[in-house]
Amino acid sequence: MPERANIRVGFTKLDSEANLPTQGSTEAAGWDLRALEDTVVPKQGTAKIKTGLAIAIPSGWEGQIRCRSSLGAKGMILPNGVGTIDSDYRGELMILATWIGPGESFHITKGERVAQILFAPVPEVTWIEVGSVDELGNTQRGEGGFGSTGKY
Repeated sequence: MPERANIRVGFTKLDSEANLPTQGSTEAAGWDLRALEDTVVPKQGTAKIKTGLAIAIPSGWEGQIRCRSSLGAKGMILPNGVGTIDSDYRGELMILATWIGPGESFHITKGERVAQILFAPVPEVTWIEVGSVDELGNTQRGEGGFGSTGKY
């Protein structure tokens, strides 16, 4: 098994009642983020759920905010799918949530685990312009787009 990267993520509590992220198990990929305060997510609407934390992700890394599967199963989604936290962001971590489940709204309670943050390396990218699509090289898939590689 390859050795796991070890990064140091600085943090500060913007509110004394903020909770530090925790892992559900030693092999969990994500760190659970908790709501700083009670929050109502309206049906088909969005709400910003505060965490009370600001962090410093090392250069060359990003944070990915993802919905916890237990809340997704109930009907809460993140409207941007995965939220990206760039290494140069220093504001409060907040979770943008949308409620599509039953009922007129969903109530998040203070201290509830609402999302996870995962960390991923961000490569340096050099864009190289070529003259035509042919110069990009051929692949078996070619120009096949949405649904072209799967069978329904």
